[in-house]
Amino acid sequence: METENLQITNPEGIYDPRPHGYSHVASISPNSKLVYVAGQGGSKTDGLLSADFRTQVQIVFENLAIALKSQGLEMKHIAKLTTLVVDYDEAKHEVLIEESNKIWPDRKFPVNTLIPVQRLALTGMLIEIDATAVA
Repeated sequence: METENLQITNPEGIYDPRPHGYSHVASISPNSKLVYVAGQGGSKTDGLLSADFRTQVQIVFENLAIALKSQGLEMKHIAKLTTLVVDYDEAKHEVLIEESNKIWPDRKFPVNTLIPVQRLALTGMLIEIDATAVA
């Protein structure tokens, strides 16, 4: 979903990334406010981490939405994500695509860089995502 200050595009000549849950280009209008959200993990306020990857992904997106809401923004305002995944594989990739499609059903996905990692800050943490949003 585009906002007044954010345009998501996928130029011809580059493969279509939308089946993988991301876009190639996010352009931001001049004089827009940028909001940076620190990497969010898959735990709620109790600090407990589920061993289930999908559960952690859902909580990460919930946490991002809460952080954005505190600034008057929604998930549609995200221009860029960086996604860190422990022990990345095709099954985890499919979960990310499925959960992204729930959040961005119009397929106007943010730009995203996915980085497989060996470990994250906390034991049991399977995913971390940070975001840059535009107001």
